[in-house]
Amino acid sequence: MKMEKQENKMIGANLPIRDAALKVTGALKYTADMKLPRMLYAKVLFSPIPHGKILEIHTEKAEQLPGVKAVVCYKNSPRRAFNSCGEEIDGAKTEYIFDDRVRFVGDKVAAVAAVDLATAEKAIRLIEVKYEPLPVNYDPLKALDPDAYPIHGETNLIEEVDLGAGDVEKGMEEADQIFEDCYSLPPIHHSAIETHCAIANYESNGKLTVYTACQDIFAHRLNLSRLFQLPMSKVRVITPAIGGGFGGKIDMVCEPIVALLAIKTGRPVKLVYNRREDIPSSRTRHGMELKIRTGVQKSGKIVAQEITAWVNAGAYAGGTMSIVWAMSGKFFKLTKIPNLRFRGIPVYTNMPIAGAMRGFGSPQLFFAKQRQMNKIAKKLKIDMARMELLNLTEPDGVDFRNQQPHGNAHPIDCVKKGMELFGWEEGLKEQETSRKENGRFRIGVGMVVAAHGNGVFGVRPDTTGVMLKMNEDGTVVLFSGVCDMGNGSVTTQCQVVSEILGIPMDGIECIQADTDATMWDLGNYSSRGTYVSVHAAVKVANQMKEEILEEASKMLQRKKEELSLGEWQVVEKMTRNHLASLQEVVSFTKQTDEKDLCCADTFASDSLAVSYGAHFVKVQVDQETGKVKVLSYTAVHDIGKAINPMAVEGQIEGAVQMGLGYALSEGIVLDENGKVKNSSFRTYHIFQADEMPKIQVGFVEPVEPGGPYGAKSIGECSVVPSVSAITNAVSNAVDGDFHQVPVLPEQILAANKEV
Repeated sequence: MKMEKQENKMIGANLPIRDAALKVTGALKYTADMKLPRMLYAKVLFSPIPHGKILEIHTEKAEQLPGVKAVVCYKNSPRRAFNSCGEEIDGAKTEYIFDDRVRFVGDKVAAVAAVDLATAEKAIRLIEVKYEPLPVNYDPLKALDPDAYPIHGETNLIEEVDLGAGDVEKGMEEADQIFEDCYSLPPIHHSAIETHCAIANYESNGKLTVYTACQDIFAHRLNLSRLFQLPMSKVRVITPAIGGGFGGKIDMVCEPIVALLAIKTGRPVKLVYNRREDIPSSRTRHGMELKIRTGVQKSGKIVAQEITAWVNAGAYAGGTMSIVWAMSGKFFKLTKIPNLRFRGIPVYTNMPIAGAMRGFGSPQLFFAKQRQMNKIAKKLKIDMARMELLNLTEPDGVDFRNQQPHGNAHPIDCVKKGMELFGWEEGLKEQETSRKENGRFRIGVGMVVAAHGNGVFGVRPDTTGVMLKMNEDGTVVLFSGVCDMGNGSVTTQCQVVSEILGIPMDGIECIQADTDATMWDLGNYSSRGTYVSVHAAVKVANQMKEEILEEASKMLQRKKEELSLGEWQVVEKMTRNHLASLQEVVSFTKQTDEKDLCCADTFASDSLAVSYGAHFVKVQVDQETGKVKVLSYTAVHDIGKAINPMAVEGQIEGAVQMGLGYALSEGIVLDENGKVKNSSFRTYHIFQADEMPKIQVGFVEPVEPGGPYGAKSIGECSVVPSVSAITNAVSNAVDGDFHQVPVLPEQILAANKEV
């Protein structure tokens, strides 16, 4: 093995995600690619009505069909309530594997397992169900009416959140002007390439193994253990790979069904939702109605603000309360407004189930804040960017509720750098020229600043466990409960291990997301992949470094303080001269000390940090057709230290794509009977490659003291400003004031007529 004297500099290196080659060659095995011996195939019967009681269900014809091995419904499934969201293990338990009541079109009624998919599909059609229709509520505000029919319990209100700082009413009295507006955002679908899927295998020894595209394996294990009354040692959850998650794969969707069928049949069972099943019957982003009242002085300084958010949970509680609490926290993180109040009102409706989605409520919250700020800036004739600079929090800023620091906060630097990279002043001039010319095509520019947290410190214990095991040749295996879903979390963990141990990336293998093989992890959500999980890898890699140097000290009969690590080797600290290979040290440890070099530990986050981003957009609006073309996009983010700049850029570019769809084309649409009308990508339009604008990315990199190597998160924060930035630009182009998304061509044409 060639010995190199130079250091293995990995922090700040541009690296592809570790499984990139497998993905682009089609070699990576996802859950839907797997096939186990004697495997059966499952299909689900979904409710055709939005709300009703099952009066009769007849499964005999399906059961008698040759090739069918099991049919399950509420009559032969565990009657144990659960919450499908790992965030809400101890929260409202409103779900059953199957219930005798359905609450939205697409709810689960029954499922079959058969020897092939065609037989399973045929069997589903043979199940006969008679329903008693019940009253329906789609609108969260109407669902709160005293006489509204309760979807669960006695009321459709889940749990109201009311938080504040200062004195809002006193602040309003100090304002020169008060603005009050309402904004609306629809539920949208995550649109991951991989639909929801799972395979369950129940072995003769009573062991249940579930393979699933899942962001929260340990919560799934806990839920399955409770549902089927199995000890955790008899439940194993493995995530082979995830073809996109975005929060939609935190909740259990397919897993309880395949587990039940596997237990019934004693054979492996596989369930894969097709797209028309996945869009209505998995999870959506929460639709919201928001009312915002803001008191502002003539200078543009905001002195008081309050928001009320009616949060559409859909048919079941799921992770809704986590979303509402997360929103409430972020409301206090962006600006230095002394008087603030947030009210969150989550409501059950007969809509598809809402759950976590990238941004965890922040896109909706900041849509209301930043759309109204755009309106205020125009009314006061103040440059929007300069109004932001006047009100944004500073590096020593705190949450006015409890004086808790935001971390090393730099949203102001994001705005200043974004203005320069985007050419904000030139953009404003181009917008003004376009307005004066009043031709067919109008130019609009918009900008927004937003924030997102890092992990869940202060809410619950936020921990990740990591194990490292050295091999005889000096390579190492990382055992991580984190599953890389395309966001690079595991790649970054490997990066810091490489940096600390001097082992190149191709010398690091990873076993990930297996409840039997890896240590406990809270889950792949809440922007904790870098801030928490990578910190765990740093902690354990440093422990391994000390172990290696301790063994090398014995082998070389040198003081440990004189030694350091280089690439694949132990070196003399002062001269960097080669002393021994890692292979030799591992061999010495096994032969002389008769032990493995293995380290395992848990990292618990002990600090709060907030990530910030400023997005700038230029659009062209066709005043004859109402069509919008996004011409250019600049995103600047305060991310602490960029451990892998290329991965950070990729996260931001993907976030822009999601924001474009949210602002201009996406939204779950129901027909008069509560059925999702746009349940395929032909009718549910996400932005495609040829519609994407030129994207310019910038970093602000002040060291974040609580983050690994000074880093903090980007995955969710990158999507938060996008929907409001784009909508601001469109509004500025046509002098409209759009209060809802998506902003469709017909709405733009209507706005033009009003001007």
